[in-house]
Parts: sequence; C-alpha cells; structure tokens
Amino acid sequence: MYPASFDYFQAENVEQASRLLREYGEEARVIAGGQSLIPFMKYRLALPKYLVDIRGIPGLSFIDKKDGCVRIGALTVHREIEESDLIRSQLPIMRDAAPLIGDPQVRNLGTLGGALCHADPAGDWGPVVLALEGRLKCVGANGERELEAKDFFVDAYSTRLQPDEVLTEVVLPVPGAKSGGAYLKLARRTGDFAMASVAVQLTLDEAGVCQHIGIGAGAAGRTPLRVPDAEGVVRGEKISATVLKEAARRLSQAADPIPDLRGSGEYKREILKALLQRAAQIAASRCKERR
Repeated sequence: MYPASFDYFQAENVEQASRLLREYGEEARVIAGGQSLIPFMKYRLALPKYLVDIRGIPGLSFIDKKDGCVRIGALTVHREIEESDLIRSQLPIMRDAAPLIGDPQVRNLGTLGGALCHADPAGDWGPVVLALEGRLKCVGANGERELEAKDFFVDAYSTRLQPDEVLTEVVLPVPGAKSGGAYLKLARRTGDFAMASVAVQLTLDEAGVCQHIGIGAGAAGRTPLRVPDAEGVVRGEKISATVLKEAARRLSQAADPIPDLRGSGEYKREILKALLQRAAQIAASRCKERR
C-alpha cells in the first residue's frame, strides 16, 4: 500500500523545522526514523500534506550525564540506548525495554523522541519514562520549555506538544544508591506491541523499606499510565507479596485497557497485575546489586 502524496522538507536546524510546522499547521508532520509514521501513512491512518524531516539536524543524537540526570537526544535510536554503557550503569530499566522494541531494523532507525511523540498507548518507552519521572524538552516559536512526562501524553497518539514544537531531549533523573528498576512486557510474539506492560523504578533504604517508587503501565488505556495510587501502597513499606498484591489491584482499577485482537480489557487487567508484581520483585532484587 502506498501513502497519499505529500511535500517533503529536510530541516537543517530546529528553528527551521519549527518555522515549517508553524507555516503548514496541522497539515504538517515531523518525521525522524519513520518507523511509526510511515506505516500509518501507508494505511492512510495519517494523511499529512507536508513532511518535515529532522533526522539530519545535528546535535540531537546523544546520551550523556549532566547535573544528576541522564540526557538523551530525541534523535537517539533505540539500538544506541540498548548498547550504551552509561544507560547500562545508570538506567538499566531502559536496557530492559530497548531490545523488546520491534525488530533490528526498527531499533536501528526508530528514535526515542519519535516513539514518545507518536504516543502509541502500547509503546514501550512511555511507561519507562513515566516510571523514571522524566522530563521532555521541546523547542518552538515561544522558545524552549520542559514538560513532565506525566503531563506529556493527552490521548492515543496525541501529546501536549504545540503544533510548531519539536521534541529535542529527554531528561531522566539518575536514581540514587539502593535503587533498581525493571520493565516487563507481554506480547504475542517478539517485537510485537504490548498486550500489557509495566515499568517499576524504586529505591529502598538500608532496612529494605521503599523510599521512592515510580510505576508506569502500557496498553493500560488510551495513554501510557502513571499510577500514583498503586505507588502509594508500596511507598513506606517493605516489598512483600501482600503489599504488591494490593498495588496490583489498584493498578487494575486505574487501568482501562482497550479491547482488541490481542485480548479483552479484563484479560489485560489480569496481565497488568501479574506484570506489576513480577517487575517490582525484580526491581527490588536489583536494589541489592546497586549501592
């Protein structure tokens, strides 16, 4: 299947990309790796008249650490995250997610920023960035601003980016000592979108009591889901089967999965409960490894 016709622009910098988006408004779309947008265009689910290619903009592909945060450029491809030594040492939860995204072609071409802006409810990066309490830096006509990950996703395939804004960077606070994270996903086959997924990032004190926790869920509704109610059950408690069972119940209550060919809403709620309990146990075990 072929996409509808469109005009193509290759932006040389963020300012030019923003100017083109402002000029053509809702008829324009940004393209980077194209691993999400192009299939949508082929099926005529997206019909942009103008494509603004930002892949060639310098300075938007990087992974570094500054001011206690890991900073990842929006054009950084999934493979680079998977293979990064800095990610391995500072944010291992991201290394759980990266190998589960699509196939090698997707991981070599698809970008972190593109995946987040595509905002697929069953995508992998949304739950992880939510659990890590990330911030997303974007640039538009009114300058630069940062959005909290919990405020970024509005609806399925919809974010709070203004029409002329370009996502440039993802900022992720580095967890302290005795912290651990885990991302788990159930899919019909390797590389498929999630039937359900859960990301858990937590910090324990010396007595094993949870001091901080972030929980993100995918395929749990029309957006990636942050679950403060479930987090509150675990915070201030030792990780135990009883505590995690109650947190899983609250996640299930908060979730509103979309029934589809991958499963009913009720089935996905049960998966979410199981994944939360397993991910939290793995995250807690990793806290002992990182001091």
